Amino acid sequence: MSLAGDLYISASCITDEHFIYRDGKPVFENSTGDPEEFLLTAYKDLGLQYPKFYKMDLLSKLGWISTEILLNEVPEMTAYSPEEVGVVLSNSSSSLDTDRKYFETTKTAASPAVFVYTLPNIMIGEICIRHGFKGENAFFISKDFDPLFIWQYVSNLFNIDTLQACICGWVEVAGRQWKAALYLVEQRKTDNPVSFTADNLKTLFQTPWIN
Repeated sequence: MSLAGDLYISASCITDEHFIYRDGKPVFENSTGDPEEFLLTAYKDLGLQYPKFYKMDLLSKLGWISTEILLNEVPEMTAYSPEEVGVVLSNSSSSLDTDRKYFETTKTAASPAVFVYTLPNIMIGEICIRHGFKGENAFFISKDFDPLFIWQYVSNLFNIDTLQACICGWVEVAGRQWKAALYLVEQRKTDNPVSFTADNLKTLFQTPWIN
C-alpha cells in the first residue's frame, strides 16, 4: 500500500485566459478574449492532431488540450496499465455553458451534437478515450477550487491501491472566462520533485510554478 506522503506532482498544466503553462513555463500565449478562438489557435499552433476535437464543446476542448500538454514528454505513462490511470476533476458550474447553448438550439431544432456534452463527465470521457485510460474517474462540483478535497480524494485512491497515476484538478468554462489547472500525480519521483500536498496544489493553481 502506498502512502500519500510518497506521492508527487510530476507535471502540471495551467491554462488561463491568455497563457498555457507546463511546469511553470509558458508554452502558448494569445490575448484573445474569446475562448473558442483561444483553444482553436492553441490546438493548431501546438501541432495537435485529433479530428474529434472540432466536435467537442468548450469544456471538453479545454480539458483535452490541457491534458495533451500535461502528458507531453511523459513517456513513462506507457508503463501503466489502462486500469491504473485515473482522472478526478472539478469545477463550479458543471456543464452550464453548454447547457445554455443547447437550450438555445431547442428554440428551433434541438441539436443532438450539443446535447451530448450536457454532462461535465463527458470531458473526462473524451480524455480517457484519447489516452485509453480505464481507471477510477470522478467529477465534482464545488464553489471554488478545493485543493484539500482533491488531495484527500486522490490520496485515498492511491492508498487503497486503486491507481498508480492520476490526472486531477480543475477545468472551468463560464462565458468568456476559462481556466484549467491539471496535475499529474504519481509515486514516481522526478528530477525536481514537487510533493503532492494541498498547499502545493493551491500554489500552482494561483501561480503556475513553485519557487
